This record gives sequence, C-alpha cells and structure tokens, in this order.
Amino acid sequence: MKIFKKKNNQNKKKKASTLPFRLNIVFTLVGILFAALLAQLVYLQVVNGTKYKAEVDKSDTTTMTGNVQRGMIYDSEGKVLVGNKAHQAITYTKGVNELSSKIYKTANTLSQYVKVSTSSLTKRQKADYYLADENNLKNTLAQLKGIKNYSADARYDKALEYVENSDNIKFTKKMKNAATIFAKMSGAYQLSTTYIKDTGVTQSELAQVGEHLSEMPGVNVGTSWSRDYPNGKSIQNIAGTVSNEKTGLPSGSVNQLLAQGYSRNDSVGQTFLEKQYETVLSGSKSQTDVKLNSDNQITKQIKKYGGQKGDNLQLTINSKFQKDLQADVKAAEASAGGYSTGTYAVVMNPKNGAIIGLGGVDRNPSTSKMTTNVLGTINNSIVMGSVVKGAMVSGALMDKVITPTNSVLTDMPINIGGVKKTSWFNKNGGQNMAVDAAGALEVSSNSYMMQLAMKEAKFNYSAGGALSMSTSIFNKMRGYFQQFGLGVKTGVDIPGESTGIAGPSTSSHIGNALDLSFGNYDAYTMIQVAQYMSTIANGGYRIQPHVVESIRGTNAKGELGAVKATVMPKVLNTIPMTNAEKKLVKRGLYQVVHGTNTYKTGGRLASIKPEISAKTGTAQTFYNGNETVTLSLASYAPSKDPEVVVALAMPNLGVDAESNNMNLAKKIYADYWKDVQSSSTVK
Repeated sequence: MKIFKKKNNQNKKKKASTLPFRLNIVFTLVGILFAALLAQLVYLQVVNGTKYKAEVDKSDTTTMTGNVQRGMIYDSEGKVLVGNKAHQAITYTKGVNELSSKIYKTANTLSQYVKVSTSSLTKRQKADYYLADENNLKNTLAQLKGIKNYSADARYDKALEYVENSDNIKFTKKMKNAATIFAKMSGAYQLSTTYIKDTGVTQSELAQVGEHLSEMPGVNVGTSWSRDYPNGKSIQNIAGTVSNEKTGLPSGSVNQLLAQGYSRNDSVGQTFLEKQYETVLSGSKSQTDVKLNSDNQITKQIKKYGGQKGDNLQLTINSKFQKDLQADVKAAEASAGGYSTGTYAVVMNPKNGAIIGLGGVDRNPSTSKMTTNVLGTINNSIVMGSVVKGAMVSGALMDKVITPTNSVLTDMPINIGGVKKTSWFNKNGGQNMAVDAAGALEVSSNSYMMQLAMKEAKFNYSAGGALSMSTSIFNKMRGYFQQFGLGVKTGVDIPGESTGIAGPSTSSHIGNALDLSFGNYDAYTMIQVAQYMSTIANGGYRIQPHVVESIRGTNAKGELGAVKATVMPKVLNTIPMTNAEKKLVKRGLYQVVHGTNTYKTGGRLASIKPEISAKTGTAQTFYNGNETVTLSLASYAPSKDPEVVVALAMPNLGVDAESNNMNLAKKIYADYWKDVQSSSTVK
C-alpha cells in the first residue's frame, strides 16, 4: 500500500508541474495573437485609416455633375455680341455600373416619345444596340461556328462583325431612332448628365416624357443653351463657334477634353475666341453628392455645388463701328470690279493695341461673288507696296547710312545691268530731284529706298553695272521691318494668325532685294501693317494687338458684372531710334498728306479732320497671268497725338485704279469719329 501511495503522489506532482507549463504556452499564444490583432488595428486605423475611409466613402457616396451656361461676349460698350438661348431638353444621367440590357430597355422606352436625328448613326452603334437584346445576342452567337473556343470579349467582337455585315438584319426607322438614343446613353460617363435631344423638343415630347419618367431611370427634362447673336452672326468671324449635341466634342482634342471632365456632347469652343478662351467661357459644372445602396441605386441626393455660369468676355471692338466698317469694306469691294480678290481693313488704338474693328471681304473674280472674311486681316498675306517705306527709312536711320541732318539723295532711275527700276513719277529720268528722307516718303520714291538698300549692303552703285550685293542684305532689311511687326506674328489674341510670306533670298534673287526695299517683294498681313503704323504713331513701341479688353463676371440680374481681369498693353519690343530720327519719319508721313511737293501721294486725304498722317502703297501684282495693282494705306490720326490707326489693302485691282484706297479710308475715318469718338473732343 505504501508503495502504491508513493507512486500516486509522484503522479500527482508530475501533473501539477505540467499544468502551469501548458497554461503558460496558451497564455503566450493568446498574447501573441492579441498583439498581432492590435498591430493590425493600428495599421488599419492609424496608418491607413484615411485611405480606407476614402475607399468606403467612394463606394457609398459619389458625385454627379450637371451643365451650366457658357459665358457671353460683349462689345466695348457692353452690348451683347454672343449670348445664350435657352432650350428645353431631354437629358440622361447614367447610373453606376449600368448594364447594357438596362440602358437598352430605357432607350426603347424613351424612343416611343422622342424623335432624334439618326444621320450620324454608325454601323457599330446599330450593331451594339441590336446585340444589347440578350435574345439577339444568343441567336447571333448560334450562327457562328466554333464560337465556344473564343473568350467572352472575342465572342462579342465576332457577333458585332456578323451583325455589321449581315444583309438579313433590317433596321426600321423606329429601331434607328432607339439605336441613336441607346448610343448616346451608352457613351455617357456614369453619373454625368448628357443631352439626348437639346434643341427642337416639342411640347408633345416634353409632356409624354414627363408623364413616363418613372419608367425611364436617369431620364429627365432639363435645359440646354445654344449661342445667340443679337447683333448679327458676322461676329462669328471673330468670336468663333462652339460644338453642340449633334457635332460632339472636336475630334482632334476629344481625349484631352474627356480627361478634363467634359461629356461627349458638351458645348466647347471650336474656333477663334470661343476656343482661345474656353477655360474662361465654359464655367464650372454643378456637383451633387449621391448616396448609393449595395445595388448601386441612388438613395439620396445632396446638392454640393450649384455650378457657375462661365465668365464673360468684353471686347475692344465697338459693335456699331464694326458693322459700319464691314459695310464700308463690302461697298468698296463691290465697286472694285476686274480681278479684285478682296478688301481688308484694321482699325486699332496705337497706344494700347486695342482693336476697334476688323473688316474683310473675299471676292471670286470669276463669279464676282463676295463672302465675309474678317479674319482675312490676320491670315491673308498681301504684297502691300510702298506702304512699308516708313520702316525702310527707319531701318536706314538705325543703320546710320543716313541721319536726320544728312539724308538727301537724288531720285533717279536705277540701272542694273541694263534693267531699270524707277519711281512712279520719274520713269525716264526727266524728273530727277533731290529729296531728303521725309521728302522721299512724301513722293513715295522707289529710287530713294533702293539706294538706301545698297548703302546698307555697302554696295557702291554704278549705273549699268551688275548688282553684286551680299544676300545678307535680305536679313538686314527684314530685321528692321520685323522690329515694327512686318513679317512676324503680331501676337493678336485670335488663333490662326499668319506670319506672312518672305520671298527667296538666294544670290539669284539679289535683284529682288531692291524690290523688297520699296514693298514689292515680301507679303504681309493687314494686322502686321496696323501694328507697324501703330509703332510709328506711338513713338516706337511695338504693342501686341488684342480684341479682348477684360474678363468679367455676371451680376445678380444676369448682366455684365465686375471686372475680374484686364488685358494690359504688352510691349513686344522698343525701336532703338533717337527722337530726331522718329520725328523725321513722322514728318514724312505728315507730308504724304499735307506736303507741298507736286508728287505727294496722299493729297486726297487732306480733307479728313482731325488731320491724319499716312503712307499710301501701290504694288505691281498679277492674277492668273493678268497684270493688276494692289492698293494699300496705313495711317493714323490725329497727327499730333495719334489715337487711332487705319490700315487697309485692296489686292488685284485694275491697273488704272488710283484712289480706291483713299476713298475707303475717308469713309472709315468718318465712321470712326461718328461711332466711337467725337472728333470735336480731339485737340
């Protein structure tokens, strides 16, 4: 018995010693698990808490956007040039992860009440609509052999190909109407509103859609806007155009615009100011927070941001003067006849670069048909003739080949290897005369300009000898011209400006360097000529032209609001001429109109009040092998303190044309003082 008891006691001791050891292991494991759990909680809540909260919010709450009005465009006096016209529209807001089968059903229902244009419906869109019907998809796949070996996407592509090329599937008008609606709905981004029909919605369509809205998830009756032109559509030549529901986003920038949050059928600036100032005019879309349930159904909507109409542009253009200027240009072109190809004019403020009016008309000499082309003033390159001689004299003064006190040369025929180039009044040398720089401008001496070019090239002229000047003379003269804006972009804030055309500058064309000196070689735009004359008028500052004066908001009454930004004059470069040199050039331009020489070229302009300074131009040109002339003119007024520059050109007139340019200038100045500023207030 003792032995047994002893053994039993030993077993008890063994068990007692084992139990705490096992408990320690359990407690240790539990402790490790709790520590791991705590670490995970810290990781989730502290380290990445914000991230996961955002993910949860994203799945539960998202944002729906809506369209707003574009900003408007006003003239310098606050008159509406480009406004908005409201239309009732049928809209669709795509749900989250919307299935094609559901969109198909909604599109079919809506198509019973709304008729849309199907002209842009593609084969692919018709096939997508057809296959959105599960039975059609099933039957189509059954027609395809070995289709089970393909992936789901590949099977659908095969089905698309089959439907697109099938002659057995006929689309009725009703099907095409529904297919177009389906395509618009399918192309929308989730929770973004797109237009199904934005213009021409009938009262019957509105009533029927409104009555059946509960049957069509996402469909609603809303408002769309299209551009309106209360002062006439001619302003579109400057303002540009916008896309609409039918045209969709511009194809060249669709991906970029979609990435910026645009819908495929949003209105967006396509050309000119509408495009240049898209970010200003477009406004910001409304935002509505929507709560979704587990089935992605909207359960609650909270307006977060009501959206903001686009800001407005106020232009430097005076709308009344713009109309009169265009009428003047059109009337001048109508009476031109012959091979005339158009008339163009720019009127601007030389002190700040503000464009007051742009006029342009193209003409087809074969049919005499005229079309408005206001932007011909910035993108048509024209050989202007003598109008550029002010820049030639200025370049020679800067190059120091003449000075204000030593600028006299003899106007005489220039004989290069037996080829004569002369001034208009001295064809045979019978009218040789000594003229200074101002006098050369007054009588528009070609001979004087050619001699300046040879002096700048350091070429010693000998009558009848060869012209062995270096071709570097081209770059030298053009360099001086460009300082005034001739042959370079002016920087005008309208897209599409041309640089002009520079003729060949090789040694075989060295004779054309003389033609370049008096404006009968390179071609310039009308806006360049206006900038050039403005640079002389304002004392030597080449200022960037602009048609936008300011960006303005909208007040509580929906009218033009406070100024948000103003376009300040931008000086592109300053002409390095002395005051004496500048005065000499200005004196020459004044003498063109008011001088005493018998051969002054602008005497017909002397009746204009206040007094103007000007340079006329005549270029010998050709149209389809026929000899023509291009008449031009660049001027400023008043001569003592210039406030306005008028520049114009009339290409390819008959060779007997003489005063068309000056007659047009008279009308333009009369309209300017009548519409824009009273001449009686000018000293």
